[in-house]
Amino acid sequence: MKKYFIYILLAGSLTNATTALAQADEEQVKAVLKAYKSALENLSIEGTEKLFTANSEILETGKVEGSYHDYVSHHIGPELDHLESFKFNNYQVKVIVDGDYAFATETYGFVLVFKESGKVIERQGAATSVLHKEDGQWKIMKAHNSSRPVRKAQH
Repeated sequence: MKKYFIYILLAGSLTNATTALAQADEEQVKAVLKAYKSALENLSIEGTEKLFTANSEILETGKVEGSYHDYVSHHIGPELDHLESFKFNNYQVKVIVDGDYAFATETYGFVLVFKESGKVIERQGAATSVLHKEDGQWKIMKAHNSSRPVRKAQH
């Protein structure tokens, strides 16, 4: 009987340790996504390449943008130069960790304000990201985001 009790204790300890590791991975994934979101809000993508794998792929609103390097060079980098502000709101994220891969679904609103014209664009967005753990660090491997105009309530 004593032997079985020890097995039960060991099994419980392993389950608790596994759960704690999974929660730590989930929080690390969320931190990577938050760091990228914060960079966009700060209108500076400097250093964000470390958040992405070398073989990353970005898809945005119906177009394959290429690697994160391509996306920075031809899309988001030049776009940020024209913005006065980029603010997220109502941000929510769900993460599933499965071994060295994590799958994240983000929903959010965002508001863009352009420098020269003062034009304001409000959109509702969603993103799905696949992250891979490389050398103990979570990095975005694939990211697909889309958005649509915010619909104003009609009175």
